[in-house]
Amino acid sequence: MRALDIAGTGMLAQQTNVEVISANIANMSTTGFKRRRPEFQDLIYQNLRRVGTNSSDSGSVVPAGAQVGLGVRTAAIYRISEQGNLQHTGNSLDLAVQGNGYFQVTLPSGETAYTRDGTFGLSPAGEIVTADGYIVAPGITVPTNATSISINTSGQVQATIAGQTTPSTLGQIQLAVFPNEAGLDAQGSNLLVQSAASGNAVTGVPNSTSFGSVMQGFIETSNVNVVTEITNLITAQRAYEMNSKVITTSNDMLSTLTNLR
Repeated sequence: MRALDIAGTGMLAQQTNVEVISANIANMSTTGFKRRRPEFQDLIYQNLRRVGTNSSDSGSVVPAGAQVGLGVRTAAIYRISEQGNLQHTGNSLDLAVQGNGYFQVTLPSGETAYTRDGTFGLSPAGEIVTADGYIVAPGITVPTNATSISINTSGQVQATIAGQTTPSTLGQIQLAVFPNEAGLDAQGSNLLVQSAASGNAVTGVPNSTSFGSVMQGFIETSNVNVVTEITNLITAQRAYEMNSKVITTSNDMLSTLTNLR
C-alpha cells in the first residue's frame, strides 16, 4: 500500500520542519542570527495512465491521465537575510551592520570567514578580534596608550592617543557582499564561508553603494520572530499528526484485508 510510504515521507518532512523551527527558536538571542525556512518538493509520480497517450485507434488522446504522487522531500533550507533590530550596548568595540554586508574574519587556517556578529574585543597584542580570538580583517591594532576608539559609519577606525590632540587613523574595516547570500556555508560560531553557490565575495567600504553602514556601540539582534515560529510549530505539529493518521488508516485497511475469510 503506497499510502504507508507516502505518509512516512510526510512525517519525515515535518520532522525536518520542526527541527528548523527549533533551531530558530533556540537562536532567538544569538547576535546576528538569520532565521531559516525549509522548502519542500513533491517526489516522483507513478503513472497509472499516462497523459497524452492514445486511447483508441482513431487517435483520441487521454486528456488528463492518472498519476499518483509518491510523497515529499526536503529540497532546501533557506537563510532569510532580513535585517535584525539594532541594540545599543555602549561598548566601543561592538559593531552592527545596518544594511548589506558581512564583517570579514581571518580564521587560524588563513581562510576568510564572514559574520554579522560584531561583538568584538582586543587580543593581548591589541588587535581587534572576535569572541573566539579570530582577527577581524584587515587586522587593525589599537595602541596600548589609546584612551578611546572611534569607528564611523564608513568603517574608519580612529583612536585618541594619550598626549595627542588629533585622533590617529588605525585602519579601515571593509564589508563583503555576495551575489547569493543564501549560498554561504554555515560553520557554527556565527561564521559563514564562501561556497560555489554563494559566488565570490565583493568587498567595499561601508556606507557606499550596495554596502550597509557600520554602527558603533550597537549589535544586531536575531531576526527570529517568536510569534511566527510558534505558529509554524503548531502547523507542523498538525501536519505531522495528519500524516500519522494516514498511516493508522492504511494499517486499518490492511488489517481488514488480512481478516477476510
